[in-house]
Amino acid sequence: MGPAHLTRRTLLAGATAVALGAATGAATGRSHAAAGEVPPLWREFTRTPFTHPQIPYVGRAGHRGGASRFPRRRVVADAGDFGAVADGTTDSAPAINRAIAAAGRAGGGTVTIPPGTFRIDDVIRVGHSGVVLRGAGSGRTKLYATKNLTELIGPYGSRYGGDKSSWSCAGGLIWLAPEARWNSLVAAIRAKAWPFEGWTGNRRDEWRPLTAVAPARQGSWTVTVTDPSPLRAGALVLLRLADDADHTLLEHMCGGGPGPESYTWDDKTKLTSYVPYEWPVRIARVQGRKVTLERPLPLDVRPEWNPQLTTHAAELTGSGVEGLTLEAAETPQQPHLLDKGHNGVVLQCAYDCWVDDVTVRHVDNGFGLVAASACTLRRTRVAGRGSHHPYFCREGSHDNLIEDFTIEARTTPAPSGTQLHGINVEGLSSYNVWSRGDMRMGTFDSHRGLPFANVRTDITVDNNGRHGGDASAGPLFGARFTHWNVRVTNGRAGMIRLDGLAPYSATVGLSEVREFDQIDVPDFTGDLRARLELYGTTDVVRPRNLYDAQRALPR
Repeated sequence: MGPAHLTRRTLLAGATAVALGAATGAATGRSHAAAGEVPPLWREFTRTPFTHPQIPYVGRAGHRGGASRFPRRRVVADAGDFGAVADGTTDSAPAINRAIAAAGRAGGGTVTIPPGTFRIDDVIRVGHSGVVLRGAGSGRTKLYATKNLTELIGPYGSRYGGDKSSWSCAGGLIWLAPEARWNSLVAAIRAKAWPFEGWTGNRRDEWRPLTAVAPARQGSWTVTVTDPSPLRAGALVLLRLADDADHTLLEHMCGGGPGPESYTWDDKTKLTSYVPYEWPVRIARVQGRKVTLERPLPLDVRPEWNPQLTTHAAELTGSGVEGLTLEAAETPQQPHLLDKGHNGVVLQCAYDCWVDDVTVRHVDNGFGLVAASACTLRRTRVAGRGSHHPYFCREGSHDNLIEDFTIEARTTPAPSGTQLHGINVEGLSSYNVWSRGDMRMGTFDSHRGLPFANVRTDITVDNNGRHGGDASAGPLFGARFTHWNVRVTNGRAGMIRLDGLAPYSATVGLSEVREFDQIDVPDFTGDLRARLELYGTTDVVRPRNLYDAQRALPR
């Protein structure tokens, strides 16, 4: 339901009820605030939820708009029937992949893996929509991976040059991606033609325009198009926004104003390679030239950005991985950006997909979202010898939900020259949510590349990681980053307290912190128009979880 069905009075009444209801629960922190405190920012947000300058609307993030349950698809294959053996020594990857392929040919369904330990010597690939790979539970079904992606596919260099390994932030030993897109990526890697990894192909040329879009404001659920004839309800399209010579699109992503307007954009060549901004969205309704979307617009739509709805590479949708542990052979963590690709689970060019009750252990990189949108990672855990990126979100990934997640403390000391990041977001990725997290190591990482409008909420973190990112990738943060109800166990401010760092940001309900170790300065000059409220508290802010509270708002 779009904003036409809302009134300011009903929205505010519902939002106030959510906040006051949350405040009745038990709270810790300052004794005089045992009942909780509702910050002014929340009251402001409920009056203008789709256009608030500091807090993004993320109430529709995740699979099927944040649905609490995942589909239970009928069982169509069991890996054991295809030859998988739970003896820990027989290579069961071919059998598991045959079972997954059979489910794809059947039009979808669930592939079960029985309890036990199954050795895999190859990538497990989910490449057809509607296919679910389900173990007996993360404590009962284990896939033991003996090889890395460099061995299985080949070295993966960087499209920006240098000697970096792109397996440091790409690819998984369980890899959910549409079959044709996966095949083209692997072919390009083997040919050393280092690809773009997103929705429009290896050279960003696999798309065609459907219709132009008339000017509209951020937060609108409806757009007016020139030609509605190619559009239909339920179809997934890309909203494509190109930048102009003055980089006003990039400035808009940063909230506009003197700071972004005076920033030097032309030499940020890595950042400008990420443009156009591509936002996948399903069409909810077509009525004449009026098109209603399933989520509100993430940005303004302005004529100078040549706004279009376009096609894209075929997506993977309605697929998931559930109830298993992926354990890589324990090898020492490699020097920074030289990962071999002992990677966990990656969703790529995926929409409305999910991962639930999955643990990865001894991996270089844990869970990845690469040009993935509207996906949910729930009850996931990164464990073992320590990871480079426990979670990464890049290449224009939007509207994803990572909730009830855990990053365990590493079991072995970090080798010299390695790096730990944490929950990463970069590459114009927007409107993603990390909720209810237990981070025993890592940080709230940005790798530059102007991510914007992302939320971290209700998280406990031992803030001992460092952020990355090349200078050519531009700002660490765009506008509307929000950190809400965050408990920092080691008192370090870096990348978590945003009021002196990120433009048009909100830091609310943060425990007391101070600057040490990696210390950053803002990318933009002048007033950042950032907000800091209920600083120095622990679990006092109401609502406690910003995402849950937004979900409870009437739509």
